[in-house]
Amino acid sequence: MKYEEAIAKLEQIARQLEQNQLPIDQIAAQLREAQELVKYCREQLSSVDEEIKKIVGEETAE
Repeated sequence: MKYEEAIAKLEQIARQLEQNQLPIDQIAAQLREAQELVKYCREQLSSVDEEIKKIVGEETAE
C-alpha cells in the first residue's frame, strides 16, 4: 500500500464516522483499521525523514 492510499482510506473512515454512516457492529473494526493505517503512515514518514536527513548530511559533509 502506498502512503497516499493509506491517507485516502483514513479520510474515508473519518468521513464515515463523522457522518454516522457505519453500522454499530463495524465501528470497532474500522477504528482498528484506522489505527493500523496511522501506524503505517507514521512509519513511512519516519523512514522518509531519516532518508532526507541522511541525504542532507551527505551534502553538508561535501
